[in-house]
Amino acid sequence: MSAVPNEIRHPPWTIVAVIAIALAGGMLWLLGWAVGEISEGEMRFPFDRAILLWVRGGVAHGVPPGPLWLTQGMLDITALGGVTVLVLVTALVAGLLIASRHWLTLALVLVGTISGSLVVTLVKGLVGRVRPDVTDHLVQVYDASFPSGHAANSACVYLTLALLLLQITKGRGVRRYILVATMLLVSAIGVSRVYLGVHWPSDVLAGWIFGALWAVAWWALGAAIRLRVAGATPARPD
Repeated sequence: MSAVPNEIRHPPWTIVAVIAIALAGGMLWLLGWAVGEISEGEMRFPFDRAILLWVRGGVAHGVPPGPLWLTQGMLDITALGGVTVLVLVTALVAGLLIASRHWLTLALVLVGTISGSLVVTLVKGLVGRVRPDVTDHLVQVYDASFPSGHAANSACVYLTLALLLLQITKGRGVRRYILVATMLLVSAIGVSRVYLGVHWPSDVLAGWIFGALWAVAWWALGAAIRLRVAGATPARPD
């Protein structure tokens, strides 16, 4: 068997499997609950309303308490999960991968992020959950609520980019920084959607679960392809 190049790192397959099963179970449960609630004419978790009201200081249709800069900051953060920014980020990363000739990673990034966005759009249309009516919306929204497109798409794009880039990035410290920073970014985007009153917390939770599952799946696929190309059998993680 040929030796594995230094840049090909063995992924922790056991950890990947546990995470994937847990995320998949959570997503299937959420979708099953959503379908059941829709058939009964409503779709709300008990904590949805409580959290939205808590964010608004316990006053329905009230503006978020706190300084003005916090609200402006949330508007800026939520924009990082919008279509325009996500497409721009993906395009810039794709350009970098083309320049560095990482063709496999380029293909995985493009297919993974585009297909993830399409799945989110499909699920939104199938579930058709209405937006929160408990509080005022601080940004305009037009489509269905479940799952949160910002939470799901930002997780799909940023986590997929991060996890795939980890496979071609040297240095454990650098890789850990990329992963932690990405997780914080995705978390902040999801929280901003609840703060702005345009999503139920369960919408954001579903988006996070789906996006994380999608990213882990593409990460595992990329690692498996690299090991196969290198002629290696998965053994120990780096």
